Amino acid sequence: MATQDNLEEAFAGESQANRSYLAFAKKAEGDGLPQIAKLFRAAAEAETVHAHAHLRAMGGIKTTEENLEAAVEGEGHEFKSMYPPFVKEAQVEGNKAAEISFRNALAVEEIHHGLYQEALEAVKAGNDLSGKKIYVCGICGNTVYDEKPEKCPICKAPQGKFSEIQ
Repeated sequence: MATQDNLEEAFAGESQANRSYLAFAKKAEGDGLPQIAKLFRAAAEAETVHAHAHLRAMGGIKTTEENLEAAVEGEGHEFKSMYPPFVKEAQVEGNKAAEISFRNALAVEEIHHGLYQEALEAVKAGNDLSGKKIYVCGICGNTVYDEKPEKCPICKAPQGKFSEIQ
């Protein structure tokens, strides 16, 4: 079982490196260092390759229906059990930035839970989702279908902060 534990740890580490490097790339771009940004994005892509290989070796990619069930369960855990105490602790500690980050994530994970539940029902009925545009708020991660809202209902960001996902 040690190898399975190692795969899980490696997957988590590679996944975190990917996300960190993409954030570092945005910072480098903002600092006017496009080649360093490109290096961070290249390394992030390599970390994704590693993470996907570890996830496959763990048996973590199953049928789409099983993957959707896992996503529903994971998102449900996050908004029901994980984030509420995180918000409370951040409030107690007076860490406003963490509180806002946790509150935004909590709200959006509940939305993701519903979106995945809808997708799971479609797959169980033998269907895909209808061809809708999907937009994500670049501030809080809110995910919406069809049209960008004038203002994000979660974080109040303007419509221009939403990006269409291809």
